[in-house]
Amino acid sequence: MASHSCYLHLADAREYSDAPVCCQQPSPATIGEIVLSNWASFMFTGLIALLTDFGDSDIYVGVMKGVIKTIHPRAEFVDITHNIQPQNVRQAAFALLNAYRYFPPGTIFLVVVDPGVGSTRKPIAAQADGHIFIAPDNGVLSYALAEFETIRIIELSNAVYQLFPPSNTFHGRDIFAPAAAHMAAGVPLERLGPLVDRIFKLTIPQMKIETNRIVGQVIHIDHFGNVMTNIGRLDWVTPTQLRLEPRLPAPPSPILLNTNQMLVTVNGQPIKEIHPSYGAAPRGSPLVLVDSNGNLEIAVNQGSAAQQLQVTIDDRVEIQIGQP
Repeated sequence: MASHSCYLHLADAREYSDAPVCCQQPSPATIGEIVLSNWASFMFTGLIALLTDFGDSDIYVGVMKGVIKTIHPRAEFVDITHNIQPQNVRQAAFALLNAYRYFPPGTIFLVVVDPGVGSTRKPIAAQADGHIFIAPDNGVLSYALAEFETIRIIELSNAVYQLFPPSNTFHGRDIFAPAAAHMAAGVPLERLGPLVDRIFKLTIPQMKIETNRIVGQVIHIDHFGNVMTNIGRLDWVTPTQLRLEPRLPAPPSPILLNTNQMLVTVNGQPIKEIHPSYGAAPRGSPLVLVDSNGNLEIAVNQGSAAQQLQVTIDDRVEIQIGQP
């Protein structure tokens, strides 16, 4: 038998008691709504949301979906993005943070940005409220999991729920995709491996709030050249007033900011104009606005702020308060 050929559909594996060990499945009673021991009831929807740095020109994403469909034919997919910069774990972490809350309870997030594949880093899965997150233990889940109070995390070590033998270069196919498929079909988290009490965490870029100044940094630049910062969460209260309520870590008391008394500086360049939308500024002009996730964004109307202002990731961003 070929090393990756031991596939049976769920129904097949339950019907045949002599199914290969890598294909054996739980009894039908565990399919659907389950109750993990001392854990909340969890309804698996069969929806798997994928986020990777694999791009769209190679076979990797398609192969992962093929593995999942072979194990769980009723699985459904949403592609969050496969265009994370190669090996950019932090970019993937922020993408997941800004995406996960818009998915229904029971979604399984399959995140594969894995520069350490084949090393000693662990493959993990985490249950946080109504979601499952599957990823390498390299910090890619740090920012999303920081928003939950109660988390249950396991190491994906049970070979029954993996392709055998797993390669050293494609854990997305051999470990993560099978884990997502089995859990989407109703296999309890705890069957895939032992609990872990510590995972690798990325440092969360913190903004500094001072009397007359807020200091942050550039955390992402999208393909339009829009510059996203870690200054947030911001909400418009009135047409000239913003409320700042930091999201990571747990927020202190909100801060009210008058937009007509703010000056934003990025890479040493001041931007006075703060607008509710891109079109509110003249074409080609830099502006500051609140992005759809509630963070301070620097943009150029119908242009690239990153290019025009020569901004890169980690550049300093400063809001001076009380500027006329």
